[in-house]
Amino acid sequence: MKTTTPKPGRPRTNPLPRAEQLRRAKRAQRERDRDAGLVLCQLKLGKGTAERLRHAIAIPGFEAELADFLEEEIVDVCDHPNLRLLCWNRAGRFITGRDAFGLYERNWRLVDRARLGERERGLIERLAARYGNGLLNV
Repeated sequence: MKTTTPKPGRPRTNPLPRAEQLRRAKRAQRERDRDAGLVLCQLKLGKGTAERLRHAIAIPGFEAELADFLEEEIVDVCDHPNLRLLCWNRAGRFITGRDAFGLYERNWRLVDRARLGERERGLIERLAARYGNGLLNV
């Protein structure tokens, strides 16, 4: 009869193989992240930019400032009824502020001013100030 000597190192506390334990732990972590509303976003950036971003994430309040930046640069088409109508032939939900300004300016004759809400009016004024030197060329 063959006797086995225990392997040196940490004692085995789980009957599952190590690879299966890791797979289950990763799945559980993904579920916790999903429940917390977190989403993995992978980016391909230059080395310097990636390092700066990695360090910036650790700064308290960075996520709020990033959200403010994205609010300025990217427009959610679904939040603005007239813009949604102007984007009838686009598949994406988000467009750049410059593109939104161009759409409003080129297609102003199609904008229903009666349905222009305060939020959309504020967006147009903000875009005109940023990209049109305060003017909407209509």
